[in-house]
Amino acid sequence: MNHYDLIVVGSGPAGRRAAIQAAKLEKKVLVVEQGKRVGGVSVHTGTIPSKTIRETALNLSGWRERGFYGRSYRVKQEISADDLRRRLLITLDHEVEVLEHQFARNRVQSIRGHASFVTPDTMLIVKDDGEELHVQGTSILLAVGTKPYRPETIPFDGKTVVDSDELLDLEDLPRSIVVIGAGVIGIEYATIFSALDIAVTVIDPKPAILDFIDREIVEDFIYQLRDRNMKLLLGQKAEKVEKLDNGKVSVTLDNGRRVLTDMVLFSAGRMGATDTLNLAAAGLEADSRGRLKVNPETFQTSVPHIFAAGDVIGFPSLASTSMEQGRIAARVAVGTIAMEPQKYFPYGIYAVPEISTCGLTEEEVKERGIRYEIGIARFRETSRGHIMGLDTGLLKLIFSMKTRRLLGVHIVGEGATELVHIGQAVLNLKGTVEYFVENTFNYPTLAEAYKIAGLDAWNRMGERPKEAPVATAQSLDPATSDTKKAASK
Repeated sequence: MNHYDLIVVGSGPAGRRAAIQAAKLEKKVLVVEQGKRVGGVSVHTGTIPSKTIRETALNLSGWRERGFYGRSYRVKQEISADDLRRRLLITLDHEVEVLEHQFARNRVQSIRGHASFVTPDTMLIVKDDGEELHVQGTSILLAVGTKPYRPETIPFDGKTVVDSDELLDLEDLPRSIVVIGAGVIGIEYATIFSALDIAVTVIDPKPAILDFIDREIVEDFIYQLRDRNMKLLLGQKAEKVEKLDNGKVSVTLDNGRRVLTDMVLFSAGRMGATDTLNLAAAGLEADSRGRLKVNPETFQTSVPHIFAAGDVIGFPSLASTSMEQGRIAARVAVGTIAMEPQKYFPYGIYAVPEISTCGLTEEEVKERGIRYEIGIARFRETSRGHIMGLDTGLLKLIFSMKTRRLLGVHIVGEGATELVHIGQAVLNLKGTVEYFVENTFNYPTLAEAYKIAGLDAWNRMGERPKEAPVATAQSLDPATSDTKKAASK
């Protein structure tokens, strides 16, 4: 029987980062992937595909130029599903090639096949050709990701009623679509279709969307969606979905309202892909959504040598955090010290427009009883915003009145997922409002919005009380000091 220091089940963000980390520590590593190619859900049906389709839709529709040329402007008049898929396939091929090269140069072994537990340290791998292989691992990491939740009451057919995975294989784009579920995935796809001038209706039983995001940012986001005629039916549950003889789909709500559409995207949650792992043989049990419970610091399950990371352990279910979870899990698994991750990480929602956030929301600050002040900047206030033709876009900074430290950064608008990292760095380095006021930003850039928001907050907070002089880089520089001395003489 083949023995490995670490067996990784799944090659998504958590799995591949864990495998490479363990290999760099000179451990014998095996990755088992049941998909046709390495990369997991992130590469083939999740993160990379949705973001590639988004970028393609924005480019071909001329979305970013409509501020100058009007809402009717389009780069390509007739955009097809094939147009979206062509760029997607190129991107996926590149991602897989990079990942395979990383495995090869780090001497990570990989096998295509389905893995399941036989004992807590032994797994059975069934390859595509039916060959069976038993492998043992000193440690095992489960990074199997998730799959769309598909209730039996929804008549999925892969054409007119689809989940987020099937959406990638569409042959034709619909004229109208109903998205059931206003979570991150549902909202991202809904806004992408809207940017393609497809009529979109979003249905969700909750009265609000994206409840983990700062409310002011969500309100601005919803205003932009409704301004382009997206329908948001919130606080209303889709009770029945049925396909009609004329090719349409009917969605009946709990209040009796009926919505007719060309296509339904059901995106009301995901399930951990653990149902075929035979967890019982390892002494493990998943929750009702197929997720595994772990120690949040070490990512160990209730069986100490079995770890889990990525979407299969639940929130925040981000590719970025999954990578870090996999890295930490791998280091713990092979007996190496793992540095504690930074407190604040960014959350990115690749909708149209983008949303990105890091740190505390205004609601969380209020709950903690912290005295605070807010600075706001709108992208149209920047010269770069004018150059790009931006009418929308908002950056919000939250500061403590007592310490003047940044508590949270929240952005909605073009480039939000890139811009947020400036705020993330200041948060983790415990920076204050003075950083934004006194720092120099490239001009013209959208990043200049940080200075505008910083000044907005600074003006409301008042100048910092006078303190003892603080040494600056200039005063500590020997050359500068010598020059000053010479001048005084």
